[in-house]
Amino acid sequence: MNVQWYPGHMTKAKRQMQEDIKLIDLIIELVDARVPLSSRNPDIDELGKNKSRLILLNKSDLADERQNEAWKTYFQAKGFYVVKVDSRNGSGMKAINNVIQEVCKEKIERDRRRGIKNRPIRAMVVGIPNVGKSTLFNALAGSRISIVEDTPGVTRDRIYADCTWLNNNFTLIDTGGIEPDSKDIILAQMREQAQIAIDTADVIIFIVDVRQGLVDADSKVADMLRKSKKPVVLAVNKVDSMAKFGNDVYEFYNLGIGDPVPVSAASRLGLGELLDEVVKYFREDQYDDSEDDRPRIAIVGKPNVGKSSIINKLLGENRVIVSNIAGTTRDAVDTEIVRNGTEYIFIDTAGLRRKSKIKEDIERYSIIRTVTAVERADVVLMVIDAVEGITEQDAKIAGIAHDRGKGVIVVVNKWDAIEKNDKTIYEYTRKLKETLSYMPYAEYIFVSALTGQRMEKLFELIDMVRENQTLRVATGVLNEIVTEAVAMQQPPSDKGKRLKIYYVTQVAVKPPTFVIFVNDKELMHFSYTRYLENKIREAFGFRGTSLKFIIRERKEKD
Repeated sequence: MNVQWYPGHMTKAKRQMQEDIKLIDLIIELVDARVPLSSRNPDIDELGKNKSRLILLNKSDLADERQNEAWKTYFQAKGFYVVKVDSRNGSGMKAINNVIQEVCKEKIERDRRRGIKNRPIRAMVVGIPNVGKSTLFNALAGSRISIVEDTPGVTRDRIYADCTWLNNNFTLIDTGGIEPDSKDIILAQMREQAQIAIDTADVIIFIVDVRQGLVDADSKVADMLRKSKKPVVLAVNKVDSMAKFGNDVYEFYNLGIGDPVPVSAASRLGLGELLDEVVKYFREDQYDDSEDDRPRIAIVGKPNVGKSSIINKLLGENRVIVSNIAGTTRDAVDTEIVRNGTEYIFIDTAGLRRKSKIKEDIERYSIIRTVTAVERADVVLMVIDAVEGITEQDAKIAGIAHDRGKGVIVVVNKWDAIEKNDKTIYEYTRKLKETLSYMPYAEYIFVSALTGQRMEKLFELIDMVRENQTLRVATGVLNEIVTEAVAMQQPPSDKGKRLKIYYVTQVAVKPPTFVIFVNDKELMHFSYTRYLENKIREAFGFRGTSLKFIIRERKEKD
């Protein structure tokens, strides 16, 4: 009889390891230096056959040094590389990097000969629960632990960041700090925007300072957070040493918002444990809108470009308002509009209108609402002021929609205020496309919310982009197009080895996503992927939507 001894989550982890192991260059196994054998998972030896192995004796500072050396010799005799570490204080981290370079020296050299530079080493960190994987991961990754690097078109203000932790993808919003009692106009604005972020959030991280201790402002912010009815994770920062500051952490229990998590942002300590607490509040069905198939249209752009005016005009012309539903933030409102029997949900992100001296701060914080609205939308209407022209802020906002694979329509409003000739619209479009070159698929329309010019055509464009977002191409037809494309332009080669494309299949919509099976992923240059994308667009259109391509290797049969 086959008995399943593992709990479900460990079984799932084992299954995931089996799937990922072929992609891995190195297995890093974390064990407790005090009990090295007892803290090992015996399955790892079987799963890690024919892979380079590195054993990390974690918490080595708590073990007898003579025993550490004996265990090091024991594992080395089995063919493992061994490093003694303490992931909390960072001891041994540099040695890990040196050993990884040594272990993967042949691979690095092989890549160099093929012209591949700086390809990251793919390592899998394994170990039983509570052995310190999160802490180690954080120490190795440093400040880049979860933040995705900036990409063209995306804000560099760091007001938000796309993050990943334990296979959970989420957006981290920075509020800039809360001063509960300040009368200063800028600080008051920051407090207001913090409230917007709180209303938007699913989980709130409240950061306090262990060296400053519990202050009155902390209690007032805690009261503010309790009223939100949102889960709160309390992070006590600047805890560089538990021996020194450990007892001070307990003071923050007085806030009454849960167990404090000691961290040190400067020393990169405890961040893994903090994120572990955050993701506990995520639900798999949290963002499941599958039952509601009504098209969702986000209207985004800088303040004062006419987003609300466009909504009002559409409402006036269609004269059917089902209801107004409170949106995900205090300023956003979902408006239902019915046209030709179809219900559309328009997500209006307009709202903040304040004095000119804090205009820049308002524009910066408008990103908060934009990220939230775009995440919920199928199609994004990127509104630009025709008089002002496209700005850097516009490009940032458009980049958010692009990076999330949404359908994009650039709406140039206030077109009635522009002096025109027969070439004006073409010249204007050319300039827009130059600035938004990273999204050549975007559709453009020139409207006036004031006069109603071309407003009805918006729905036609929305319907077209939605259709393209959900368009599925049969595998047989798709491969005919790709075969023709390959015949017209041969795939790239390197050192006598040529890229072979076996077949292509579409695996998802919103955005349309394609998997290309090849003999060697490293031979698939981004320029050739772009060439295939252009050929697919020529054949099937896909106007208004980005396309996503995933490259996978399939070994040739002997």
